Amino acid sequence: MATKQHSSDRSIAQITNSFEIVEAYKTLRANLIFSMAPMSRKVIVISGPEPNTGKSTTSCHIAVMMAQTSKRVLLIDADLRRPKLHRFFRVNHAGGLTSHLLSGGDWEKCVCKEVAPHLDLMTAGPIPPNPSELLGSQRMSHFLDQVAEQYDYVFIDTSPINVVTDALVLSARTAGTVLVARQNQTGYDELQQAIEGIKKVNGTLLGVVLNDYQPSLSEEKRLAYRQYGYGEPNEKK
Repeated sequence: MATKQHSSDRSIAQITNSFEIVEAYKTLRANLIFSMAPMSRKVIVISGPEPNTGKSTTSCHIAVMMAQTSKRVLLIDADLRRPKLHRFFRVNHAGGLTSHLLSGGDWEKCVCKEVAPHLDLMTAGPIPPNPSELLGSQRMSHFLDQVAEQYDYVFIDTSPINVVTDALVLSARTAGTVLVARQNQTGYDELQQAIEGIKKVNGTLLGVVLNDYQPSLSEEKRLAYRQYGYGEPNEKK
């Protein structure tokens, strides 16, 4: 029997085509569920210290993974400078977040429904001249209150924290922020600067995701031994 395949499902299959990557996202999902269990508003900002850390890809994948638990999930592209999520899900982005914030109309009309099972998407919409002001507006706060009531989890992809203030504006108004860093690119100073920025606005750091992590051969062997229940290499029984 033929079944409908969402475009995002194909993208997920292409990118998460290894056991290790899929399990890494499942671990991230489990950690988020655990850390946010006591919170009533499960609205999460995802950002990175600098550009090209993979924050948008991480946003898409964790949103899809969370939706696979049958929770209602909304993914918002709030990177109003270099939006990408519409490309990932292959949808039109003529209407989106900025369309709602500028017009004040019904936000649900700006949402792409069911881009994946249990997952809705709000694209960025037309790029505005004043992203930080829009994201820090009272209308944005009201919008976040509304979607927090409608969805179990809301993920917000934002601009890099150390480049512009957009993510920090949202960090102060949400349950927490996940930072995405890239191995051999993100330095300690850049990561520390981003963490300090979140603290200064009284935001909550939920965790750090490390992209492009390459374990050493010895670490790979240890993982293999643990996976099959043999314990550590050369471990005496």
